[in-house]
Amino acid sequence: MAQTRTSPEGITQQLAKAFAHPLRVRILSSLHKGISSPNQLAQELGEPLGNVSYHVKTLLEYDCVELVKTEPRRGAVEHFYRATERAFFSDADWAKIPASARKGINGVVLESIGQDATAAMVAGTIDARTDSHVSHTPLLIDDKGWTEITALLTETLNRAIEIQQESATRLAEEKADSIPTSLSILHFETPAAK
Repeated sequence: MAQTRTSPEGITQQLAKAFAHPLRVRILSSLHKGISSPNQLAQELGEPLGNVSYHVKTLLEYDCVELVKTEPRRGAVEHFYRATERAFFSDADWAKIPASARKGINGVVLESIGQDATAAMVAGTIDARTDSHVSHTPLLIDDKGWTEITALLTETLNRAIEIQQESATRLAEEKADSIPTSLSILHFETPAAK
């Protein structure tokens, strides 16, 4: 992870800015799956190369992505990036972000989740595997329950990231087919019933 001279509060604000554009969220989502170049990202996301390159550079400035390799391509050099751990907010970071910025970031993330789910529905991949999981479970809990569920979801996300890293190693060694997936974990307070 790149070192920065920015204060922790400044880092939090930088992350908020990094997530403030929907295309940057989509780029980060793709780069969490593996290494890619702006050219490959542009093709995958159906966006102009210039736009993707601009937003990758912005993410690089905010230390959310890192350059991992370069390769010569037809008289030019193609740059390949991956997402860094900085691309996530800790609970402490999230608490420091103004409510208006949190709302915008949540909107961008939910839009990305909706796009992934819609694409999976249209392609028929959302139910192609019998062991996929889609659920909606309303709960009524107290403050302690809220804290316990939040901790559980953080552990789950951390373990999912470890599993992805382990899978990347196996995929590189075995040259096996990869399975593109989307993991969305939501837990939020709902308005009180009337």
